[in-house]
Amino acid sequence: MSDFPWLTTLWVLPVAGAVAVLLLPASRRTLARGLAFSVALAVLVLGIVLAVRFEPGGAQYQFVESHEWIPAFGAGYTLGLDGIALVLILLTGALVPLLILAGWNDEREVGSGRRVSHTYVALTLLVEAMVLISFVSLDILLFYVFFEAMLIPMYFLIGGFGPRSADLAHRQQRSRAAVKFLLYNLFGGLIMLAAVIGLYVLTARQGLGSGSSGTFDFRTVVAAANAGQLGAGPAVLNALFLGFMFAFAVKAPLWPLHTWLPDAAVAATPSSAVLMMAVVDKVGTFGMLRYCLLLFPDASGTYAPLVVTLAVIGIIYGALLAIGQTDVMRLIAYTSISHFGFIILGIFAMTSQGQTGATLYMVNHGISTAALFLIAGFLVSRRGTRAIGAYGGVQKVAPVLAGTFMIAGLATLSLPGLAPFISEFLVLLGTFTRYGFAAVVATAALVLAALYVLWMYQRMMTGPVKEGNERLYDLLPRELAVVVPLIAALLFLGVYPKPMLDFINPAVGRTLTTIGVHDPAPKTPAIPEAGPAGADHGGAHK
Repeated sequence: MSDFPWLTTLWVLPVAGAVAVLLLPASRRTLARGLAFSVALAVLVLGIVLAVRFEPGGAQYQFVESHEWIPAFGAGYTLGLDGIALVLILLTGALVPLLILAGWNDEREVGSGRRVSHTYVALTLLVEAMVLISFVSLDILLFYVFFEAMLIPMYFLIGGFGPRSADLAHRQQRSRAAVKFLLYNLFGGLIMLAAVIGLYVLTARQGLGSGSSGTFDFRTVVAAANAGQLGAGPAVLNALFLGFMFAFAVKAPLWPLHTWLPDAAVAATPSSAVLMMAVVDKVGTFGMLRYCLLLFPDASGTYAPLVVTLAVIGIIYGALLAIGQTDVMRLIAYTSISHFGFIILGIFAMTSQGQTGATLYMVNHGISTAALFLIAGFLVSRRGTRAIGAYGGVQKVAPVLAGTFMIAGLATLSLPGLAPFISEFLVLLGTFTRYGFAAVVATAALVLAALYVLWMYQRMMTGPVKEGNERLYDLLPRELAVVVPLIAALLFLGVYPKPMLDFINPAVGRTLTTIGVHDPAPKTPAIPEAGPAGADHGGAHK
């Protein structure tokens, strides 16, 4: 590996892009959007370079950078990349330029003021930067800082840049959704902060840092935790695990900590909603896989049955509530709650297939949700309403829009041949070997998903053209440039997921090896040993 700071460049580049956008004159709106798009493309290219240079069978963490940050407290600027973080970086790098392109004209609908487009795309780049450094951080305090900091630009994207409306009640609803998002996640972060401090105190008592200080170095703490050298009993470690887990469960979100998500999703612009659900919320499930399992292996095993139970409830709950929605954007938001349940189920199944499926599901969910939500957003922007009942016969006036909406919807219900099927199948297969009943119950969501997706499509796209839909037009070239790559990715990864699995499998294997967990042995019926030839074994004629 060269000494070039690849990972620092990865997250500093969008920060520099955001600053450059904000320095542009207010009149240069097109230039501001174009610059943001170019920076986001550059981040994607850098992510692809990292993927090409990454060695799946090499060191667990590659492109490592380590510098002093706050030496008095044992905190360092330490970055490193593993296979799990790499696929999420590729997802983030691929989605953000598409989201900027999808929201190219959002300044017509959001906020007011001369610099609204500048601020909008700059905040998007800032969120991307903070997500990226969260994925590559190998210092617990550094991770926590950006885990919390990303809430601020996301809060303004939800509350300050949602669809503009003259209706005061609607504007107040948008503000409440943004505040609810912020309060839920800040509260989870404060609980996690207490756990971070508690973990630091344990490392200081055990002399894991330099001098009398403790350490926030992730690799050092993981080694001590898995060697039983943190010097704390199960009760303390369980409490620390719950502190981390609570924050990640809010961000993911896991039932019953999910209630902020549907409100925030419908309050924001479609691009910002996808940024939140497909990118930001993945930091929560990533944190479960990296921090909860590796720092607290015994506590993770202790609470795995509880988490699995909550995940299954979330899977069924999200699907049932999606069926009853009359708002198309809220319906899609509830499907995400169900899908996050599958991801968390795979993580805490504690099997290689489950965790591989969960990691791949993070990627596939991001792509399928982006496709479905953005296409629905394009339709809503034409008609001016989110009510499912207002549509009907859309496939007759906008066949390409309806067709791509159908493919994205079929991906959401995990149709074989589309990307989410592989990941969902792996999650259920990996869960069944350890939690058979939970896997069986979770499969009910497959039927429910078919119901809410196909019924939504039937109501919106088929039948006679309803009044008000006659003038709906099909996808524009810019919108096709957003949708086509997403549909292509769903088809490609649906039949050939190997490029992603090549990065994921070794990383998952190292995680399970580190925490000392092995896949359950296959259960086979006992075969009686054969006796001597000619011996009487059954007395059949007696």
